[in-house]
Amino acid sequence: MGQPTPATDDGWWRSAVIYQVYVRSFADGDGDGTGDLAGVRARLPYLAELGVDALWFTPWYRSPMKDGGYDVADYRAIDPAFGTLAEAEKLIAEARELGIRTIVDIVPNHVSDQHPWFRAALAGGPGRELFHFRPGCGEHGELPPNDWQSEFGGPAWTRLPDGDWYLHLFAPEQPDLNWAHPAVRQEHEDILRFWFERGVAGVRVDSAALLAKDPELPDVTEGRAPHPYVDRDELHDVYRAWRAVADEYGAVFVGEVWLPDTERFARYLRPDELHTAFNFSFLTCPWDADRLRTSIDDTLAEHAPVGAPATWVLCNHDVTRTVTRYGRADTGFDFATKAFGTPTDLALGTRRARAAALLSLALPGAVYVYQGEELGLPEADIPLDRIEDPMHARSGGTDPGRDGCRVPLPWAAGEPHAGFGGEPWLPQPDGWAAYAADRQAEDPGSMLSLYRAAIRLRPEFGDGPLTWLPAPDGVLAFTRADALCVVNLADTPVDLPAHTELLLHSGPLDTAGRLPGDTAVWLRA
Repeated sequence: MGQPTPATDDGWWRSAVIYQVYVRSFADGDGDGTGDLAGVRARLPYLAELGVDALWFTPWYRSPMKDGGYDVADYRAIDPAFGTLAEAEKLIAEARELGIRTIVDIVPNHVSDQHPWFRAALAGGPGRELFHFRPGCGEHGELPPNDWQSEFGGPAWTRLPDGDWYLHLFAPEQPDLNWAHPAVRQEHEDILRFWFERGVAGVRVDSAALLAKDPELPDVTEGRAPHPYVDRDELHDVYRAWRAVADEYGAVFVGEVWLPDTERFARYLRPDELHTAFNFSFLTCPWDADRLRTSIDDTLAEHAPVGAPATWVLCNHDVTRTVTRYGRADTGFDFATKAFGTPTDLALGTRRARAAALLSLALPGAVYVYQGEELGLPEADIPLDRIEDPMHARSGGTDPGRDGCRVPLPWAAGEPHAGFGGEPWLPQPDGWAAYAADRQAEDPGSMLSLYRAAIRLRPEFGDGPLTWLPAPDGVLAFTRADALCVVNLADTPVDLPAHTELLLHSGPLDTAGRLPGDTAVWLRA
């Protein structure tokens, strides 16, 4: 392979619109029912017309798919269900020709149990020091080494026939790596270079705060500080080393960092560490003006000391879709069930999702759009016998899992399987074709048309700070540059502030020219 020109960091990531591609459900190019790179390449013109700056691909590497690809067996190979490495290189290049950069996903906390390192460790080779193997507790070692629990439910330890236990903070098929071992650090730096040399412009870091573990592996219930595996100080040396690699290529990082402590969160965004991190406060906030404003203010405040841009996201591959969430009573978001817990009013949810799209796209920083959000897709109910997400099984069926937001996209209303390709790996609900991209492209009032217009007009807000404007209760109003954003979350219409032009609205104004509830508008001052 010829060496491509490394990506250039010109600050594009500070205000980018980044589209998340879950390859398995995006578009099927070979008709086998699984989305693939051929399907993505065929839809690049659609993504260019949408106006996005970059594509973030969830893991496309060789994997047994026990956790949707987050169980990686080989970082230097594309999973055969998706295509080949040569196709990935073509996709990166073709997207770049259209002005679209590529971000890939790295899962540093763990690998697949089919990874060569782990297979060698199980075979009695010298590789067990690359993971966390320990004898058990109890008279005969029959109890796990400590009380750590898996993120997917149940103990975070699995016992082997030889009596040893190994750590997995996620599924048993995802053994945790030992980041105290220099070979683990070197391998991941080499993986970064491998993809940067293929023209990748950035890397999303999965579970970025979980890598380092207390070598004593104490019980969580002992209440030790710092936490034995969350946000440990030694992590920052890892990311400083990664940043040095990225800087050679002009590439960027976005971290998945879940931390309630804003000062600790900001440490990951210091100038020599990660460039950006996901904003989960905004994503999990209910449809409430005061709480959204607090989330926005807190987000901007915690990023300011380190000079990092905020990120805004309404949905991703782990969360109930926005239309469904916002159509439920906003009694407080429960991330465990990914919902608000009451029946959904899709008409209400759609109105709010349209308004939320204009809100997020008007804020300073980068915006992430999960595939299908631009089509206004609701969460799908998956038959129990078709659920593949391990969270469902590990929870004993109490967690619905994440497959409902991963249903393959509808592209063409008049084609079989709504134009996705072959019979989809997850069933599409009845009526899915009504959301098809080809139908929405012809409708100026559709969700797709709204997203296209909003992304095109987003530069009206410039790159300056946000200034809040006086507004009635239940209303958010702010200005950036010469543009204003007003979002009415109240039940009654409100008058618009003084302006010279109406740029875009998420829904029509009333007959008196007022902004109805659950509606947003962009104005020129």
